[in-house]
Amino acid sequence: MSENEVIKGRLVSLRAKMKENGIDYYMMPTSDFHNSEYSADFFKVREYFCGFDGSNGTLVVSADEAGLWTDGRYFIQAENQLAGTSVTLYRMGEEGVPTIEEYLADKMQEKEVLGFDGRVVSTEIGERLEKKLSGKKISLKIDKDLAQEVWIDRPALPCHDIYVISDELCGKSFADKLKDVRAKMKEYGASAYLLSKLDDIMWLTNLRGNDVECNPVALSYAYITADKFVLFVQPSEVTIAVKEYCDKVGIELGDYAEVMSYVLDSSFDGNILYDKRNTNFYTYKTLFDKATASKVSMINREDPTELMKAVKNDTELENIREVYARDSAALTEFIYWVKKNVGKIPMTEYSAAMKLDGMRAALPGFIELSFPTISAYNANAAMAHYEATQEACAEVKAEGMLLVDSGGTYMGGTTDVTRTIVVGKISDDIIKHYTATVSGMLNLADAVFKDGCTGRNLDVYARRPLWDIGIDYNHGTGHGIGYMLNVHEGPHSIRWRFTKGANEAVLKPGMIVSDEPGVYIEGSHGIRIENIVEVVNRFESEYGKFYGFDHLTYVPIDLEAIDKKYMDSKSIELLNKYHSEVYKKIEPLINDPEIKAWLKEATRAI
Repeated sequence: MSENEVIKGRLVSLRAKMKENGIDYYMMPTSDFHNSEYSADFFKVREYFCGFDGSNGTLVVSADEAGLWTDGRYFIQAENQLAGTSVTLYRMGEEGVPTIEEYLADKMQEKEVLGFDGRVVSTEIGERLEKKLSGKKISLKIDKDLAQEVWIDRPALPCHDIYVISDELCGKSFADKLKDVRAKMKEYGASAYLLSKLDDIMWLTNLRGNDVECNPVALSYAYITADKFVLFVQPSEVTIAVKEYCDKVGIELGDYAEVMSYVLDSSFDGNILYDKRNTNFYTYKTLFDKATASKVSMINREDPTELMKAVKNDTELENIREVYARDSAALTEFIYWVKKNVGKIPMTEYSAAMKLDGMRAALPGFIELSFPTISAYNANAAMAHYEATQEACAEVKAEGMLLVDSGGTYMGGTTDVTRTIVVGKISDDIIKHYTATVSGMLNLADAVFKDGCTGRNLDVYARRPLWDIGIDYNHGTGHGIGYMLNVHEGPHSIRWRFTKGANEAVLKPGMIVSDEPGVYIEGSHGIRIENIVEVVNRFESEYGKFYGFDHLTYVPIDLEAIDKKYMDSKSIELLNKYHSEVYKKIEPLINDPEIKAWLKEATRAI
């Protein structure tokens, strides 16, 4: 039986289960129970029922129709994978294409039922659907994971051992962090707090896991009151060491599968704190029903742990700086390897990525990659989310450029860095674009700003050299980074666009953030230069406190793609100053005399 026939058979089985459960339309998004960046195989329900395996998409099925919504990155892929399955592709953002809410509001009849697993749908989306469909008195059935009844050989829920990070490595004990959280709960007027955000839970407890690809987190919930802390995890993930640690610090362990039952059985004598952004729709509805029955209020506030986690303590910062130095040295050696070997040995985007991954894995304290390495040659680099595979990758030749965006998680920090490497002849246009990108990165890193600024106040520093030549990049300039945690971390970011209702966080000393402008010319080339910087105190005057950035990344900028005629004198000064620091910090970490000599030349003043 062909794959398309298999998909059609699965849809027949799903529709039978929909009919059994009184569901007229069933929706399957791309998410786990915590809206993690990467979804494990267990959660790939949408892929199972339509065959499309892109990282973003939502499938909606009715008795006689099925539609997949995905974004422009995946139009071609989705069209190919959906061919012959009877599933219609809806190209999100294209003129005349309805949103899922619009489609359902148009297609569904009065008093019909929309079903979905509320654990994999955000509260924001759930509430939006409720509002959009209320006019037709459509009801939502959110407690049914129909895939569980159809998908016979479904992979197991990810389940890996949890491990303990010492207080010495974390710089602050669980008890001290919990004290701060309870102080915030008191400030907010809450007697109970359900925390759903995985990296926040791991940071708070000084535990780590391996249930989400490239994110050292465990599937978990935390329930906090004035005198109790209950951590809900899968029992088989709890090692002897973790059990002993939890007993010692006062963490009560509960079963991950029973968190909602526990909440419903609990008695509330005060208000319940939660963060709607990080709480799935099923959990929100359960909390809402419990709060209503208990005659208490729900308090929707940003997780207090998020900001606490974002402002690194002195121990974390000391370890991060050391980790970034070692990581930068490894990437520097990789750049040398690429330049020395391109055109002389077989090299592809994939083999180059594997080489770098192996170099990182050999570093002390390496845990895992912080995200799958992006290795993109020439025109492929114009696709910001490109990922080469062993089966589908370009040969890297001695011409053009190779963009490599990569990082690792170590005992002591999480890294992220991008360099675009010249591997052969490049055009003057590329040199102009590269030089402007470098100038933007350095200008932002050199910014001085007042206390109270968010990333939106600063983004133009990075874009100005590109805007000056009529070019822009269609992504943010910076994101926060975790400490032995997720490579993408909030609440702070650097981006220029105003979005109504979007959260903005004031930049504070101790935060770390990426600085990554770029140029993407479809069919030709892509350039991104990414350093990680630390927010630091600069000075204080009668006008207030002023902050700036210190580099954490120390990797050479490729001078083969720099032309001074496209730089102002300040940018030239910043490049020379940066390269002086690169040599000073990285040279002692490199043992090979040949690489040392190359590094000296690569960081020469211009």
